[in-house]
Amino acid sequence: MSKQLISMSVNGKKLEQAVEPRTLLVHFLREQLNLTGTHIGCDTSHCGACTVDVDGKSLKACTILAVQCHGSEVMTVEGLAQGGALHAIQDAFYKEHGLQCGFCTPGMMIRAYRLLQENPNPSEDEIRIGMSGNLCRCTGYQNIIKAVQHAAKTLSASGLKVAA
Repeated sequence: MSKQLISMSVNGKKLEQAVEPRTLLVHFLREQLNLTGTHIGCDTSHCGACTVDVDGKSLKACTILAVQCHGSEVMTVEGLAQGGALHAIQDAFYKEHGLQCGFCTPGMMIRAYRLLQENPNPSEDEIRIGMSGNLCRCTGYQNIIKAVQHAAKTLSASGLKVAA
């Protein structure tokens, strides 16, 4: 199968790369760009471990082809930290113990990032609904909810925008 040249911005860096048209975004990110923070969980879009931000929307990278992202802005968990400093969301997950095994964490953080873009001060119910497309088998979710609340408060108190 012939490759197709695509261009996109990934974590703020513009790139051009040749891909097979059938390559899923999750495989493109992990195998061609070596951005392994985006995890492959269920391959059916149910778990959310592969969640990335594409053009301002949370998408499951196992359900979209890399060629569909031609011209897009893509952010993975690696794009959250800036200048060696953790993003407020990453710091909150650390401080509130919002992870155990860490497998779902990248997708959770990216979904929390988009949720806080859409609603900077969500209630607990809004967080639960907003994060419902991402599954965790370890934490019982309570500390994930606390982490999102903590990040929202930190961002609000500092006057920072959620954007990385």
